[in-house]
Amino acid sequence: MGRDGVVVPVVDHDQLCLKKKTAVSRSWILLDHNGQSKLLDVDKYVVMRRFQIHARDLRILDPMFSYPSTILGREKVIVLNLEHIKAIITAEEVLLRDPMDDNVIPIVEQLQRRLAPDNLITEGQEEDEEEHSRVRNDVDNGEQNGKCHIYIFFSYHCQENLHVIVTMGNCVELEMIFWAFGCLSLCNVDVEFPFEFRALEVALEAICSYLDARTRELETDAYPALEELISKISCRNLDRVRKLKSAMTRLTNRVQKVRDELEQLLDDDDDMADLYLSRKLTVASLPVSGSGAPDWFPNSPTIGSKISRASRASAAAATQEDNDVEELEMLLEAYYTQIDGTLNKLITLREYVDDTEDYINLQLDKHRNHLIQLELILSSGTVCVNVYSLVTAIFGMNIPYTWTQNHGYVFKWVVIISGVVSALFFSTIILYARRRGLFGS
Repeated sequence: MGRDGVVVPVVDHDQLCLKKKTAVSRSWILLDHNGQSKLLDVDKYVVMRRFQIHARDLRILDPMFSYPSTILGREKVIVLNLEHIKAIITAEEVLLRDPMDDNVIPIVEQLQRRLAPDNLITEGQEEDEEEHSRVRNDVDNGEQNGKCHIYIFFSYHCQENLHVIVTMGNCVELEMIFWAFGCLSLCNVDVEFPFEFRALEVALEAICSYLDARTRELETDAYPALEELISKISCRNLDRVRKLKSAMTRLTNRVQKVRDELEQLLDDDDDMADLYLSRKLTVASLPVSGSGAPDWFPNSPTIGSKISRASRASAAAATQEDNDVEELEMLLEAYYTQIDGTLNKLITLREYVDDTEDYINLQLDKHRNHLIQLELILSSGTVCVNVYSLVTAIFGMNIPYTWTQNHGYVFKWVVIISGVVSALFFSTIILYARRRGLFGS
């Protein structure tokens, strides 16, 4: 295989799912604006040349390295690293890494479905015909009013199809109406959502749904385990909760990284403006100087100058809209809200785990107090028994004394009195401890 790699024909993704998971890290899938896909097996140098991307940006997509979730806007591409979604998005194509991964295959299918212009072309052609009809009616009315109308009509879905409708009546007023595919401020119709934003939306929707699904699975396992631990503290339940808590910590960090990246984008309008790849292409293709004026009317310098001024005004308006990021901001805010909700679920779960730990600690403290009480009782009993044994030891000494002779009843009284004194001593200790609050009621 040559250095530039080999392009593999399009394959059905049902067959793709059945392929082995031993795909090399050089595998990519390329999807164009029509949703058509190509499997590629190329090295990083081919990708760098094809998409004009720096090595440091491409390194972010390397699965051998651990990088946080990142959305970078470059001159001609968007570098996307969201967990298992590693992609390069241009204004017309999407390059996705590791297409045979189980988590990536659904994303490829979504991109093919969402990017494919199944009904878009038909609807766009109908809208174009309606616009043509309305423009011609306006032209007829303009002739009756003695106005000079120049209508420059860009096809809604194909910028190359340019139609010009001109009526030359008594030129009292020159009106120019642009129906453009780009982002001109003079455009007063809804334009198609940019390709890069549609691809970005699929990626954000996939990662947010993926993390939310993992969160729901964790909740399903965690809450019953915590309830079982509360009802019965055992080594098995403690180990189970420990594993769930570790998984929750890792998942929280992953969700937090995605949320922080979206929040950072929303806080910086310049970073969001860098993601408008289609706008950059539109602005770059607009004529700004006077030499860019149309030459359809070489014998009419007045009309030519008006067209030139309108063209410059359109370019200036498009340049001013470079900082208008409301469209992308609404897109990011929607998924920021979703990922923030997922993070709140994990925070709630963590709080529940902390509450469970506090409850278990209280239970352990209670058992510890019971053990301390038992230890106090046993210690007190041991002291009393030792006092009783002391009397026995005294009378057991081999010391000659006369009062034991002919007084056998003394042994009985000594045993009884010693036992009563020891019992009274034990009772006194217990009553004192209870009065001091050392024992529970």
